[in-house]
Amino acid sequence: MPCIVKKTFEAARKSGNFLIAQVKANQQTLLDAIETISATDDAYDTSLTVDKKSHGRHEHRLVETFEAAGRLGPDWKGLIKTAVRVTRHTWRKDTKTGLWQQTSETAFYASQITLDAKTIGDAIRQHWGIENRNHYVRDVSFFEDQSRIRNKPGHFARLRTFALNIMRANQTKNVSRELYINALNPEHAMSYAVT
Repeated sequence: MPCIVKKTFEAARKSGNFLIAQVKANQQTLLDAIETISATDDAYDTSLTVDKKSHGRHEHRLVETFEAAGRLGPDWKGLIKTAVRVTRHTWRKDTKTGLWQQTSETAFYASQITLDAKTIGDAIRQHWGIENRNHYVRDVSFFEDQSRIRNKPGHFARLRTFALNIMRANQTKNVSRELYINALNPEHAMSYAVT
């Protein structure tokens, strides 16, 4: 989800759209208000989903929605109607020991419209599907987070995106493997169809 900026909420409202955005510590006052609402109020809707043993993970995800309209201060009046708390309990299997290790994470979101917990949970999951498809591959396969490029890093980010798009257009399923093959044989990379 995008970083919460009041102007983004205002732009969504003016365009006739709505926004669900994650609230992080860079908006501490808003985060504190949403945390307080979710800690003191009863949720008006909840949704629990369980993903069993998917990719060595077992995850329970609880989405809770709370009425927030008019409770976040004058800056957010008319912009946020629903506060959302998403709690994830994840068990990951350690491939060396065979034991399952548990982690817990709680995230908070703000929504411009009132939706049921399942719908908001699905919207958040769809965003992470996009995040995993693009940013995760760029971070893991192209080592973008480890890049030490300081002079015009945006140009190199565009080149990575360009390379990724070419591979995807050529039906590449495993980007890491394809990069390895291209490193061994640069002519392979030159054989991609570009349309």
